[in-house]
Amino acid sequence: MAPELRHLRYLLAVAEHASFTRAAEDLRISQPTLSQQVKQLERTVGAQLLDRTGRTVRLTDAGEAYVHYARRALRDLAAAERAVMDVADLSRGHLRLALTPTFTAYLVGPLTAELHARHPGISLNVQEMPQDRIEAGLLADDIDLGIAFHGPHLPGIGATALFTEVLGLVRGAGLPRTDAPDGPSPEPLSVQDVADLQLALLSGDFATRGHIDAYFAAHAVRPHITVEANSIQALTEIVRCTALSTVLPDALTHDHPHLEPVPVEPPLPTRTVALLHRENTYRSAAALAFTRLIQDVVRTRGYAPA
Repeated sequence: MAPELRHLRYLLAVAEHASFTRAAEDLRISQPTLSQQVKQLERTVGAQLLDRTGRTVRLTDAGEAYVHYARRALRDLAAAERAVMDVADLSRGHLRLALTPTFTAYLVGPLTAELHARHPGISLNVQEMPQDRIEAGLLADDIDLGIAFHGPHLPGIGATALFTEVLGLVRGAGLPRTDAPDGPSPEPLSVQDVADLQLALLSGDFATRGHIDAYFAAHAVRPHITVEANSIQALTEIVRCTALSTVLPDALTHDHPHLEPVPVEPPLPTRTVALLHRENTYRSAAALAFTRLIQDVVRTRGYAPA
């Protein structure tokens, strides 16, 4: 008798929870039923897949090997089901999109508006997460597309360069200043001048903060960091209402009525923004349409070419 899909799902649940009790609760079935089904699977494959002798349930060596392929089989089946449901004329569809936090502040809004205008039948699920989790999610087929930065990627991740993101020094628009010249086009501050400013910066768990720190380190400057925030929205509100300055993508500053850029010499570093996908796998009509759409939006909004 060939294993059924429920057998694979039951085995994976036990392996994930390391417990028949917690797995049964998660699956909403009785523990005896779960145990019986897993034993049936073991008889079918002719090997013991779980070690039940310890305080927790662990996969045997045979179980580790079997689970690797079971996960792949369920992932491929889910992709096949989406492919059957996918409609090439885009009258319906679903897209799972993940992006790193800075893009939430200036890019996800225009993209969602354009997607809804062009393809109102496509539903969108948006998640904000670090780039390493985006790439892991793509490989696990939990995400269809990701917006992050170009660079070394995990094996199996493909990247299409979209535009160049420019970082810049930012202050609240309209606030009186003694630390930088007033007016729409002040003279550039030197990086040493920036060290005299009080800064509010993104916290260290943002990739953007790593680029900022590297910039100051390269110029042997120790910035005066007064506030750290793990939210773009919080950071922009702090800078808008105080005399603090910050570093943000130029695209965000240009769209914000209460922020203004302050030129710095030498300029802060740039990064290449990329659309990430899983290589050598089915891509839905919705994902292909979004790929074309984001390239159009980037071009229309005048972002610097990659």
